[in-house]
Amino acid sequence: MISTDDYTPPEVWIWDTENGGRFASINRPIAGATHDKEMPVGKHPFQLYSLATPNGVKVTIMFEELLALGFADAEYDAWLIRIDQGDQFGSGFVGVNPNSKIPALMDYSAKTPARIFESGAILLYLAEKFNAFLPTDDIARTECVSWLFWQMGSAPYLGGGFGHFYAYAPYKMEYPINRFAMETKRQLDVLDQRLGLEPFIAGSDYTIADMAIWAWYGQLVLGRQYNAGTFLNVDSYKNVKKWAELIDARPAVQRGRMVNKVSGDPSLQLHERHDASDFDTKTRDKL
Repeated sequence: MISTDDYTPPEVWIWDTENGGRFASINRPIAGATHDKEMPVGKHPFQLYSLATPNGVKVTIMFEELLALGFADAEYDAWLIRIDQGDQFGSGFVGVNPNSKIPALMDYSAKTPARIFESGAILLYLAEKFNAFLPTDDIARTECVSWLFWQMGSAPYLGGGFGHFYAYAPYKMEYPINRFAMETKRQLDVLDQRLGLEPFIAGSDYTIADMAIWAWYGQLVLGRQYNAGTFLNVDSYKNVKKWAELIDARPAVQRGRMVNKVSGDPSLQLHERHDASDFDTKTRDKL
């Protein structure tokens, strides 16, 4: 591993398994299963395989919001995928998501079961299935989907870019930290300007765009991402902060944040979720 600025790329790149810092064991240049392991299946039509990273939280928030609206058919089982232990490379998980990333969802409610992967695709699938959290007017719907796709395209710069080099890389490097901090702040400014015009990302209503963006940028300005609040001066994005706090207060969001969570306050962790009653002992004094 070279820790200086005197790096010249080789003519042919070769995988160095020691490279990658904290996530070296889960990042690799090849796809496919590394071992045989079938995915468990619970009692509900929706089977979610996930972890409470920002991408995972998007989907559990969506399920909890649907249930809060009274959609009983949105009941789901949420199974824990420990990415640090390589669960995402098991044959069963790869069968649901060939990209080996959480979250991954199976819908057994139809005659032919459907697999859905990529968090944005799952949000859109559920919104269309239940006709909720997605505007029906063509122009408003397009605005919502545009912001959803904005998040999917932008967050890698925040997570895999800024977050990795600032918080997880094996040593600090000025150039990538500066490069991705600049882009993260530009994205926060995009959101701050937008939220200075509208109460929610897509307009006057709370939608899947808010769920997707809040999971990353809302939690960032609330101090839950990378311990980078001071470094990025997140308090200066007042509209984003106000919006983030508003969404954070929603009971369904608070429940969604708990599902498949394995770090932080143990009282806010629900490793697996198979029924609404699973929250009882965890949240009776909180929600």
